[in-house]
Amino acid sequence: MELLIAREELSKKPKKMQLDKIKEELKKGSNAELLYFDRDNSHKDMMALVDALEDDDYNVYFREVKYGLADDEYMYEVHAL
Repeated sequence: MELLIAREELSKKPKKMQLDKIKEELKKGSNAELLYFDRDNSHKDMMALVDALEDDDYNVYFREVKYGLADDEYMYEVHAL
């Protein structure tokens, strides 16, 4: 599975990251337990990520973070412990 990491600037395209790479970052434990994903990811893919992390014995907190007033100004936050 490939997910889009949150953009650092609105005008740039989001970077892609494989699920295996995300799991590697979480195992390192270097502030990687709080991950932000782009709004262009489907909700279904995000739920699949949560399920995959829970299968690896992580406790996962998932939410949408609004950073503006428009409907499309949000990103996904995944907190994995």
